[in-house]
Amino acid sequence: MGFLITWDESTIVAVALVLFLLACEAGYRIGLKHHAGANEPTRSHVNALQATVFGLLALLLAFTVSMALSRYETRKELVLAEANAIGTAALRASLLADAQRSEATTLLRQYVDARLAFYNAGIDPARLAAAAADTTRLQQALWAIAVRTTKDDARSVPAGLFVQALNDVIDLDTKRAQALRDHIPAPVLYLVLATALVALGFLGAGCGLDARRRFGSTAIVCLLLALVLAVILDLDRPRRGLIQVSQDSMLGLKASLAKP
Repeated sequence: MGFLITWDESTIVAVALVLFLLACEAGYRIGLKHHAGANEPTRSHVNALQATVFGLLALLLAFTVSMALSRYETRKELVLAEANAIGTAALRASLLADAQRSEATTLLRQYVDARLAFYNAGIDPARLAAAAADTTRLQQALWAIAVRTTKDDARSVPAGLFVQALNDVIDLDTKRAQALRDHIPAPVLYLVLATALVALGFLGAGCGLDARRRFGSTAIVCLLLALVLAVILDLDRPRRGLIQVSQDSMLGLKASLAKP
């Protein structure tokens, strides 16, 4: 469902609502066509199918929301972990020799800015590429400091601690990049959408068998399902939408590193 990834929330809700209403209308017309010959066993069968498919839809929605939330929580945890790792690297850099300490601290401040720029770039390819290039450049510069300190004294405890902290910083960059690319599999979203359409079709068919549209209640169900689908996609899209991962821990780190 890649085409939905590029749409904003209002478009997703509008398109999903139209599809759901069309499914209800199609089911209603099919049910209305068989209204004259419908008997109680037929109505009971349609109602049983409707309940079964709606139950399956509820299970799929719960499963999909859980998948989206778990990915969202992972991204939140990685922001905090990366901020802590950078802060630890900055503290251990203070144990290095004066020249190396000053250079490492300056580079770590720039690194925080690069990480914030990478997140704030959204879906702009140019800004993403520039932020990723800055991140790589600063990682290489910081690693060069680690290499120099280790060569100067291979048994230096401060140098070893700094290397370990810097290695964690680099690893977390890779983990956060992977987390941003980790989405709910498209077949799962297709299945949710297809099940919702079938369920609403049976809902419309039940109304058709009774020759009563019940448009108000049906429209409310369609709107709620469209909103749930929009929330699922919003949770699954870390670079756009209303639900975003807070960068407060990284901003707090930036403020603390700016202090003398």
